[in-house]
Amino acid sequence: MSATLIYVGDNSHDRHLAGMQTAFTNTYAAGEYYASTSTSTHLPYTHNSPSFSDSTLSITIALPMDLYYASPATPLPVLSTRQSFPSSPRNTAVNRPTPVVKPPTPSSEAEEEEDEEVYPDNQQPPRPPAPQCTWNKIQVNDPDTWRPVPTYSYNDKPQHPVGPGSIDSDIMHMVRQLTLKEKIGQMTQIQVGQLVDCNGELNRTAVEYWIDEWKVGSFLETPGNHGGKYNWYSPKSFSAFTDAVQKIALERGAKIPVIWGLDSVRGANYIKGATIFPAGIATAATFSPRFAYDAGRIAAKDTRAAGMHWAFAPVLDLTVNKLWSRTYESFGEDPYLASKMGAASVRGYQGDYKHDRSRVAACMKHFIGYGYPFDGSDRANRHIAAHELLEYYVPPFKAAIGAGAATAMESYGVVNGEPVVMSRQYLQELLREHLGFKGMLVTDWGEINSQATTYKTASNIGQATWATLNRTSIDMSMVADDASFSMATFDMVTRGAIPEERINESVARILQLKKDLGLFKSPFADSRLQATVGSAQDIEAARNAVRESITLLKNANDALPLRQSDRVLFVGPTLNSTRYMAGGWNIHWQGPTDAEGDAIYQGFGDTVLQGVQRITGVEPDYIEGVDINGQPLIDISTIVRAAKDANKIVIGLGEKNYAEVGGNIGNLALPDGQLNLVCALAQATAKPVIVVLIEGRPRILNHAVHAAAAIVQAYLPGAYGGLPIAETLYGLVNPSGRLPYSYPATESQATTTLWQSSFSEYNPQWAFGFGLSYSKLTYSNVSLSSDVLRPGAPIKATVSITNKGPRAQMESVMLFTNQAYRFNLAPDNLRLRTFNKVHLAVGETKKVTLKLKAEDLAFWTAGLKKKIEPAPVNIMINPYNQPGVFATVRLLDEDNRLM
Repeated sequence: MSATLIYVGDNSHDRHLAGMQTAFTNTYAAGEYYASTSTSTHLPYTHNSPSFSDSTLSITIALPMDLYYASPATPLPVLSTRQSFPSSPRNTAVNRPTPVVKPPTPSSEAEEEEDEEVYPDNQQPPRPPAPQCTWNKIQVNDPDTWRPVPTYSYNDKPQHPVGPGSIDSDIMHMVRQLTLKEKIGQMTQIQVGQLVDCNGELNRTAVEYWIDEWKVGSFLETPGNHGGKYNWYSPKSFSAFTDAVQKIALERGAKIPVIWGLDSVRGANYIKGATIFPAGIATAATFSPRFAYDAGRIAAKDTRAAGMHWAFAPVLDLTVNKLWSRTYESFGEDPYLASKMGAASVRGYQGDYKHDRSRVAACMKHFIGYGYPFDGSDRANRHIAAHELLEYYVPPFKAAIGAGAATAMESYGVVNGEPVVMSRQYLQELLREHLGFKGMLVTDWGEINSQATTYKTASNIGQATWATLNRTSIDMSMVADDASFSMATFDMVTRGAIPEERINESVARILQLKKDLGLFKSPFADSRLQATVGSAQDIEAARNAVRESITLLKNANDALPLRQSDRVLFVGPTLNSTRYMAGGWNIHWQGPTDAEGDAIYQGFGDTVLQGVQRITGVEPDYIEGVDINGQPLIDISTIVRAAKDANKIVIGLGEKNYAEVGGNIGNLALPDGQLNLVCALAQATAKPVIVVLIEGRPRILNHAVHAAAAIVQAYLPGAYGGLPIAETLYGLVNPSGRLPYSYPATESQATTTLWQSSFSEYNPQWAFGFGLSYSKLTYSNVSLSSDVLRPGAPIKATVSITNKGPRAQMESVMLFTNQAYRFNLAPDNLRLRTFNKVHLAVGETKKVTLKLKAEDLAFWTAGLKKKIEPAPVNIMINPYNQPGVFATVRLLDEDNRLM
């Protein structure tokens, strides 16, 4: 196959494409191609064959389609020499849609309406005139109010996962009817700020511009983040906005409904009144996937109530580097736990999304390896060996695909130096062929353009676009702000550098998704759902998740629970704040501003202090003491005097709101001012100090670990976390949360994980799976159904647990394995293989049986082969809570050999 090589100029400043006056010489030798160039000049944009006024060169040459673009005199590597991921037996090739219906002849009306497919001379079409600006740019609260219904009914999860499949014949018919510009428009996603005028209102003329001129098929985000007049849009106000855009889309351009995406990552957090759930890391701490399901289901309902159809969730990245600012969005560091939570979340968002119009398309993200940034900063390079990628990072995505994930999002940045968005290896071979993903694939924000502007992995935007579409199966570009993707793609398809069938493949998946979501029948918001937003039923679901997530890390001398008769002084910046409990991705991308404070919630939330008052009936004694950055607000001596009459002191520590790069830190310890407050009060008062951590990632506590009598990890519990925290402090809830990550004691342990090589010391502050409670539980030793574990013959491990009181207890029972040795590849320290959560009444003894398969212990070798290594295997139950509960089994391989 041959094609014309196009070199497209950077359009980031003048917003139109430019050619580069370049001469290429094709030299074929030993599988390599080379390019040479003469002087570069900014040239007029043209769709004709590339000849130039100075007549110094010709740019049209024939080259294989799989070539890279390259800078002058740079060798162009051949893709086929790369190490490939093994293909699934069921997915040896990408499922490319085949037309099964003969397209009818276009109507004369359609012919009259369709303009010639060229862009105007040298520039984009003129933008619509701006309205007269009268707004002061200060966002206000949306005045819309409503009384949510207390309860409602819903369709629960289907028995079998519902997910993407083959392309319907009517969709292929539609694809063949579209013009090239209309097809590319379907592949383009624009952020809502492009549709907002200078007065914070919907700019209908701008909508018409994007729909008419660029045929845009998707929008994303909330006006509250992009110049809208309200800081938090109610379902009614939001749906008025989205429905107005939808109406224009149905009347103009390609007359195809748009699909609207929103980061409803913890409930519909961008919609006023919607229940903001605990962050993913807190949900993982419950070790109960039903809470991930509930959060997804309720988020979907509230998102759909506002006229949107697609949630950019769940986050399936493993949290390996604890410095990472997106730790709280994930389900922790363990592949199995993240897989179970991720699959449940997908089922919650989607349900039977092809028929249930209270559900949305889920979007598993970010594929792949995003959670191990080398230096801990967001979007930093990741260095991950291919077999480690398959062993640890891929399983959550595999589980989500098995649960029916309709869409996926590739990750920011580069893995092993290779840009993910342009990678055939990661997005074609691994995602499509190895994992068999059939859904729609979208880029992250501006990621194609960023290859030229940020990562320097392409010389210009056109080159990045060419590589992305030719090497990968990306279907939609979250361009966000301009028409660069549309122009570059149109140019290269018309010149033959990208085959139109490649465009058809993506457009078919996009239109199939729209059909599956019912957009061709009911594209507008369902106003009946709006009365359920903020329902007491939803709030209680969120609070139940918090109740089972809170993790007791220390409780010396039974400092907790508090008694109603205790005189308690409450101190610290996080105890009287809703926004610090909710964190980032909460009303705004970075959370509420300092100026907005808690007033922005308009009653849709609570605080720890409000929870305490609700339990005790008395307004708590409270001194903030220091701000969230650790800066003192009052002299420590004043706090010491106030503590004189108290029996105990509760101090709330934590982090300010942040998201993505806004949360980059260089030090994992909490601010000195916060930690010093704990130590100073413990020393000056000699009274029990109880620390409540409200944080998105495990921040190092230094000496405060020893100064505190009790430490409670509340993670980011969401806007309604105050009451459950107070209930836990006062013993109305017996803590049952368990750590979903290894909590570091020192900076050097930022990347410590449970599954690191067994020869590396595993000695964090608190281990993965650790957590205390107010009851005393005893475990029997493990009994096995067999002392031999072979493929095709699972065994059962049974343990008896007795609750000796004094409170009823929810207990997570986790089965871990560790191999004594593993030939030629270092064994893991420990691997979580399965878990179950059970309820134990006071005095009750319960037998818990967990199943283990030999196939669970198969691992990926450095040669990318999966194998079982015959060797003794230690089976442990809750080793960091109940040491000594273990048994050993002999593992046989596929040939029934025991080494």
